[in-house]
Order: sequence, then C-alpha cells, then structure tokens
Amino acid sequence: MSLKIALQMDPPQSIHIEKDSTFVLGLEAQKRGYSLFYYSPDTLKLQNGAVTAHAAPLTFKRKKADHCTLGDFKETDLTDFDMILMRQDFNDPLSYASTTHLLDHVTDQVLVLNNPTGTRESPEKILITHYPDLAPPTMLSRNLSDIRAFQKEHSDLIMKPLNGFGGMDVYRIKPDDGNLEAVFDMFCRLHRGPFVVQKFIPEVKQGDKRIIVVEGEPIAGVLRVPQKDSIRANLAVGGSAQIAEITDREREICARIKPELMKRGLVFVGLDVIGDYVTEINPKSPTGLQHIYKLQGIKCEEAIWDAYEHRLNRFKAAA
Repeated sequence: MSLKIALQMDPPQSIHIEKDSTFVLGLEAQKRGYSLFYYSPDTLKLQNGAVTAHAAPLTFKRKKADHCTLGDFKETDLTDFDMILMRQDFNDPLSYASTTHLLDHVTDQVLVLNNPTGTRESPEKILITHYPDLAPPTMLSRNLSDIRAFQKEHSDLIMKPLNGFGGMDVYRIKPDDGNLEAVFDMFCRLHRGPFVVQKFIPEVKQGDKRIIVVEGEPIAGVLRVPQKDSIRANLAVGGSAQIAEITDREREICARIKPELMKRGLVFVGLDVIGDYVTEINPKSPTGLQHIYKLQGIKCEEAIWDAYEHRLNRFKAAA
C-alpha cells in the first residue's frame, strides 16, 4: 500500500537527526513504502472551502549535514494526501490553534493526526484536571489572593504559565518565599490567561518521566532527571535522559484516560509523570522517541505507525 503522508512541521533542514522524533517517524514511514511531503503551517490557505499549502516531496536519511532532500514546492490541496501529521513546534499558542481550525475543514476527507479539534481542546496542562485524583493538587488562576490562599494550604508550590513549553518560566515558590509577588507580576506581564499553580512534588528531584502513549497504551518511557539544584527536568533545559520502566500505577493511569484520548483522536501523546502524579498530557508533537531507543532499544515509531495505519483503515472504511 502506497500512501502520501504530509508532515506539517518546522523546516526539516534544521532538525537534529540524533534527537528529533519527527525524523524517525518519517524514516519509519519510508521503510513502509510511503511517500513523504513537507509543508510549513505558515503556507496554509483556506479559500472557498478548500485548504491548500505549499508542499514539496521530502526524503529523510540518517546522514549528518545531508539528512533530507526536498523537491519542488507547489500549492497542493490537502485532500490530495492520505494522512497529515501535525508535527510543528508548539511555540505560539494562537497560531497553533488557528492551524487546527483550518485543518478542521479537511478532516472528513483526509486523516489528520492527532485530530485537530481534539488537540486544540486538550491543552497539556488542562486535560489532566478532568482527573483530579491523578494530578497533584492544582489550581488555575490569575488572582494573587487565590494563589496566596493555595500557598497557605499547600506551602511549597510550582508556578508555570498555562501555555508554557520546554521548561519555560517554571518557578518553585518555597514556604514563606518573598518572591511570590515578583513572580506573579512577571507572569502578568509575559503571559495571558490563568497561571498553573501546583503543589511541589519532591520526587521531581529523582526525575520527570515522559511516557509514550499510543491509543491509550503505554509503550515506553524515559526519565528526565534535572541538573543538581534545579527543578526543571526538560531535556531542552539541561535535564539528562535515563532508563525508565512503566509502573503498575502508570498503567492504571493510562487505563483511566484511554477512553478520553481515543474519543478525542489523540493517537500519540506524551504523558508526563512525577512520582504518582500526572503533570501534563501532551498531544502536540510529543518527543522522546530517539532517547528511548538509545537507552532501551525500543522503536516506539513502529507502534505509532501501526496505530496510524489502523486509524487510516477505519477512516477509509467509514468514508
């Protein structure tokens, strides 16, 4: 079966082939005989009900400084593809949401994964709040008095912006910390919407586990361990990757959230766990595949593509 797969992503020339998860997803697609195409979300256009983008044939190969080949770009109707994978970085929430609205126009004719509506309606730090017993004590608020009351109840806090990513602006507010108001003022200047305030989980010093979840099932995980005297375990800010096993508690968590993930069309997500608690459910371009392979020899991309193919078969059967 030959399929045309569009990768909506950042420029492929700039990816790090030893770390990038989209790269190995693309290699696995090529291994299965599929044709890849690249387009930037900036080239999307909706006109008279049709959604197009400037797309080019793309070939990946694991060769440094020569890892991709792009053909000629041409304006292409997105319904010409069999599948579209949203894999761009999540660094502009408004722009990302706009992209999902455009893709909503083609989801009855081409399979888009993860589902754009489901992704848009599942912010990383909010989806888990529907399962309060699985998350650490959490409050979303932009009100200083609310945050002070939460601090009085839970003492040691983490504050972070609702739409933050990659460990951006994550602060620990210790008991009687005089910096709470200063951090609050800075957040008000830099970030719109409510802030995420959570009880500090001491187990973060042993690591923040990223679990690759495919159709609600945990496939493998990587432990992201923060540097000494840091609480930020993200690999992008200096955390180190270590082997992680999936615990019974984490399988229980996945079983609880599986029906909702499948209903929303969130085939491939990254689940972030500290201790016994889920801190985030990431449906937007999850990462970690290459770290897991290097540590454990598990090719998560194979399970992901098996799930993609199963979804596509169901999609075509329902058409």
